[in-house]
Amino acid sequence: MRKLTLLIPLLTICLSTGLQAQTSTDPEDPDNLAKEYFSQIMGVAVSATTNTKLYEFIYDWIGTPYRLGGNSKKGIDCSKFAYELYNQVFNTPLGHNSRNIYTQVSPVKKSDLKAGDLVFFKIRSRSITHVGVYIGDGKFAHASSSRGVMISALDEAYWRRYYYDGGRMLMADNNEEEYDNGATRIN
Repeated sequence: MRKLTLLIPLLTICLSTGLQAQTSTDPEDPDNLAKEYFSQIMGVAVSATTNTKLYEFIYDWIGTPYRLGGNSKKGIDCSKFAYELYNQVFNTPLGHNSRNIYTQVSPVKKSDLKAGDLVFFKIRSRSITHVGVYIGDGKFAHASSSRGVMISALDEAYWRRYYYDGGRMLMADNNEEEYDNGATRIN
């Protein structure tokens, strides 16, 4: 019993020291805790979570059931999810189906994808049938017909098989602004 009494304070000190080392925050960056939180729950590196507004939006919608043609938290499909995300996070309108959305983007190689880029799939079809939003570290958020809004990995066998292309929103004046600042329109 005496060993246990000595062990508890030692564990408390070790754990609190370890947690402080892991969660040390820069007082100049008030979003750092949010970035670390979203990094952990979405499985992406802290460095990939530059747009907190993007991750907040996705987190808020995770678990929403899939409904073809749906556009609310009662049920939503993949293109409406991308539409709502772009409308609320980037203040940028998108098309209303995955094929239409694809006409609005500049192709991006898979290796060059950035958080906020769109990813397109041709699932058992010759045309684009699914769209998601890339979040970093090979992962994307989307409304899956089987599991609703969720995060998946591009390197999962299913998604790797049907992956078609990545895309970045076309810029009207060809002046690319980073997706990092989700509060303003991308142009």
